[in-house]
Amino acid sequence: MTHRIALIPGDGIGAEVMPSALRCLQALSRRPGLDFEFTDFPYSCEYYAKHGVMMPADGIEQLRPHDAILLGAVGYPGVPDHVSLWGLLLPIRREFGQYVNLRPVRLLRGLTSALRDRGPEDINYLVVRENNEGEYSDIGGRMYDGLPEAMAIQANVITRKGSERILDYAFRLAQSRARQKLAYATKSNGIKHSMPFWDEQVAAMAPNYPAVAVEQYHVDILAANLVTHPDWFDVIVGTNLFGDILSDLGPATAGGIGVAPSANINPDPGVPSMFEPVHGSAPDIAGQDIANPIAMIWTVVMMLEHLNEHDAAHDLMGALETVTGEGKVMTRDLGGNAGTVEFTDRVLAELG
Repeated sequence: MTHRIALIPGDGIGAEVMPSALRCLQALSRRPGLDFEFTDFPYSCEYYAKHGVMMPADGIEQLRPHDAILLGAVGYPGVPDHVSLWGLLLPIRREFGQYVNLRPVRLLRGLTSALRDRGPEDINYLVVRENNEGEYSDIGGRMYDGLPEAMAIQANVITRKGSERILDYAFRLAQSRARQKLAYATKSNGIKHSMPFWDEQVAAMAPNYPAVAVEQYHVDILAANLVTHPDWFDVIVGTNLFGDILSDLGPATAGGIGVAPSANINPDPGVPSMFEPVHGSAPDIAGQDIANPIAMIWTVVMMLEHLNEHDAAHDLMGALETVTGEGKVMTRDLGGNAGTVEFTDRVLAELG
C-alpha cells in the first residue's frame, strides 16, 4: 500500500532530523506491500521572512490529499512564537480537526531518568491533550496598550462536544491497556466555571467505561506526582494548556525533550493527522549534526501505527530501543558523542 506523506521540515534542527525520518521510511518501504509517496512543503519561518505568511492561502488545501503530515519543527529568532504557531501549527490542527494530541512518556532502555532510582518499569504512560480548544482559544483581546490601564483578556473555551470526544478517546485508550487507569487533570478548586464543567463531563463519560479506574488530580499536585510517583500513571487526560505542560514535564523525567514524540490526531481517516517531535527547532544547535533524532524516529513509529502499519512500527521501535539499550552510540544530550547521522545509521543497521 502506498501512503502519501506531506513533509514539512520547518526550521532549525527540524531540517536535520527530517532526513532521519525519511531514511527510516525508505528502508521500511523495501518491504513488499509498503510504500510511501513524499511531497515537500517549505512552510517555515524562512518562508514567512520571504512571503509574510507561514504558508500560502491555499496551504491547508495543498495538505488535504495526504494520508499524514510529518513535521520537523517550527520557530526561529526574529519571528515571534505566536506568529509561527498561529500561522501554521494551529491552523493545521484545527482545520483538520486534529483534536487529540497524544504524547507517550516512556523511559527507553539504556536512558537515564532525571529521577533517582527510576527505571523503564517506572515511567510508562500516555498523555492525552485536548488539542483544539481550551486555553488556546482565539477569543479575547487587548485594550489601552501603552497606558496604565492596559489589559489583556483571554477566554478559556471548553465545550461539551470538545470534552466528550477527547474524553471518549482517552477512556478507550485506557481501556485498551493492561492497567486500565485514567487520571484526569483539573483545577476546579480555583477556576470557577470551566473546570467544574470539565469535571462534569468526565463524570458523565465514566459510566460508559466501567472497567477503567478514574482518578481526579488538581493539575499542580499531578505535576508533583509525575516527579515523585511516575509509576502511578497509565493514561492522563487534560485540557489544552494542562496537557501541554504535563506532556513536557513527563519527557524531562525520561531522557529529555530530545526523545519525546507526539501526534496530532483526527481519528477520521478522511483527513490527515500530523506527527511532530516535541523538541522544537533548537536554533542554538542547528547545523552542527548534534540534534538527537530519537524523537523524530519515534514520531515516525506513531505515524506508522496511525496508518495501521503495525509490523513496521513494531520493528522500527524495536531497532530504536535496541540501540538505546546498547548505549554505545548515543547523542551528546544523552552522554555520548554520536551525531544525528551516526545515530540514524546505527538504527538503520539494526533495522536491517
